[in-house]
Amino acid sequence: MIGLVATTRNGRRRAAHLAQIWEDATLYGGKPSEALRSAWADCDGIVIFLATGAAVRLAAPLLADKRRDPGIVCVDDAARYAVALAGGHAGGANELTARVGEALGAEPIITTASESLGLPALDSLGEDLGFKVEEGSDLAGVGAVLVSGDTVRLVSESRWPTGPLPDNVVTKIEGASEENGCEGATARIVISDGLADEPGPGCVVYRPPSLVVGVGCSRGASREEILGLVRSTLRGAGLSEKSVAALASADVKADEPGLLKAASSLDVPVRFRSAEELSAFEVPNPSSVVEGAVGTPSVAEASVLAAGAELLVEKEKSRAATVAVGRLPVRGKLRLVSLGPGSDALIPPMAREALARSEIVVGLEQYVERVRHLLRPGTSIFTLPLGDEIARCEKALEEAREGGSAALVSSGDVGIYAMASPALELAGADVDVEVIPGITAAQAAASLLGSPLGHDHCSISLSDLLTPWEIIEKRVGAAAMGDFVVSLYNPRSKGRDWQLGEVRSLLLEHRPPETPVGIVKNAYREDAEVTVTTLSALRPEDVDMLTVVVVGNSRTKLVAGRVVTPRGYLD
Repeated sequence: MIGLVATTRNGRRRAAHLAQIWEDATLYGGKPSEALRSAWADCDGIVIFLATGAAVRLAAPLLADKRRDPGIVCVDDAARYAVALAGGHAGGANELTARVGEALGAEPIITTASESLGLPALDSLGEDLGFKVEEGSDLAGVGAVLVSGDTVRLVSESRWPTGPLPDNVVTKIEGASEENGCEGATARIVISDGLADEPGPGCVVYRPPSLVVGVGCSRGASREEILGLVRSTLRGAGLSEKSVAALASADVKADEPGLLKAASSLDVPVRFRSAEELSAFEVPNPSSVVEGAVGTPSVAEASVLAAGAELLVEKEKSRAATVAVGRLPVRGKLRLVSLGPGSDALIPPMAREALARSEIVVGLEQYVERVRHLLRPGTSIFTLPLGDEIARCEKALEEAREGGSAALVSSGDVGIYAMASPALELAGADVDVEVIPGITAAQAAASLLGSPLGHDHCSISLSDLLTPWEIIEKRVGAAAMGDFVVSLYNPRSKGRDWQLGEVRSLLLEHRPPETPVGIVKNAYREDAEVTVTTLSALRPEDVDMLTVVVVGNSRTKLVAGRVVTPRGYLD
């Protein structure tokens, strides 16, 4: 919940606006000190519409522990600035500041060292992956070393898609000597589910959600017995309870109160599978008694295997419960990122965030160069020329399959004549894939022309490198007969200089010569060119591969020099 506190007329007006557009926001009335105390008790974050000095004096008596205090954002009376005042990382004030800035058009002011330098915040590192910081971790000490540029050793048995880390964070290769670039490290970051890895001065330990616990139990087994067996089994194996991602069992136990309460105590879900599914797995300790009772020779061990985990601890038993433990494989992340056309202003916010969270960015050099300034320190870059599309997909997938986070970038929208299609054809279920939408070349061209896509429209690529010309010709003919507005991609190149003329002839069979045609080169770039002509006057030699040609339908017209396709509202 976000609390909103304001005193002036402008402040109350803007606070009321946030309360209206944010479902999780509440406006607190009354005197500022009373309103702030009430919000402090109820909310995870607070936005105060006051001068920073006044906000500091009001908040100071309430501050207790940065791990529990709400994040505070201060907004001036003119809403020119939104300042992360306290709880930048732990309290979420940095994220809230950006959110306020976007909603009010204010400039976000974030002064924490990691954000200023583009470095990861240690108290939220891996938060999106489910990492938990072990108690006793030296966040301040390691953070100071990280910011200073001194060497920090990262120790992990597996690679995790944590996002880019600066060059002074050096990975410790398990089993290798200290001469691997980690010598001289004054701080350590450890990602481990093992109890042997403990925090201390100069060390931060993260518990990843890497374990699944299979549970079998008799009817009526108590929460205490199940929970006790889970915890004793984990301790005996030297594994952290904080790394348990889920419990797993047979679906006949889906209403078992003790099991559900045990999961609630651990704050994890329970995954259920049918006896038929579980019986398909070979386990080291099958039981005919269990098979007779629930229809599968194993519940605990089979549930671990069914979750896709490697069995670490074979089943252990108490009077009414059975437990087994497995380790889940790390799933990497592939982000298919749309950069939009030309201008930085048209790069979607989701794309900016995806780039900031990717360890490696893969794409055509001209596209990667467009966003180099948006990448965080430590981000790797991999480029291959036009024609090596599959190699680019495979490189991005290779990084993701190894547990990393990769961004494969395309201009326009990644799913329109771009890299999403081949990447998804190659990607398997072992990789998490996120597709980031963007503004297409046709949309950009249409905006510069006016509103030619105001009614039904289609896009057709004239490149016959991957699609036979006979098929392209049929599609153009169908669009012409259907009276669609047509956006032509890849209209003409040095090696393909006749196709656009053929398309013009095809369209003229169904549309009048005076049909408006828009020609847009380099949309939203500094050298953008916008030309409006007619279908009969269209000159293919004026067009190249950086051009989108938009051909109107039978109702498209010019209004004050702008191309408009009526929808029928004014008829």
